[in-house]
Parts: sequence; C-alpha cells; structure tokens
Amino acid sequence: MQLQDHSKIVHRLAELRTEHRDLDAAIIQLASGISRDELQLTRLKKRKLRLKDNIARLESKLIPDLDA
Repeated sequence: MQLQDHSKIVHRLAELRTEHRDLDAAIIQLASGISRDELQLTRLKKRKLRLKDNIARLESKLIPDLDA
C-alpha cells in the first residue's frame, strides 16, 4: 500500500469515527425524548451499523498482508 493511500484511509477513518460518535449522541437524545420517532431512530441505528462496517473494512486495509 502506498503512503498516500494509507493517509487517505486514515483520514477517512477519522471522518467515519466522528460521524459514528455524532450518530450515537443523536440516537441517545432521540431515544430519551418524550415523543420518540421510532422510524427515525431505526434509520439512525442502521446508519450507525453501516458506518461501523465501513470502519472495520477500512481498518482491515491498514493491516499489512503477511506472506506465509
């Protein structure tokens, strides 16, 4: 992997982690509200899971391949 690719992945990971944290805060706030919007809550949770999958995929790209 080239250094430029590595830095792009690291930058993208930081963005995704920030968005994941923001979604977590939004989910907590929405869930604690009196008039909960279950549909919106479900959509936010699904988005958070997609972000988590993307984060895991990018993290795996940062792990160097080992030749056996």
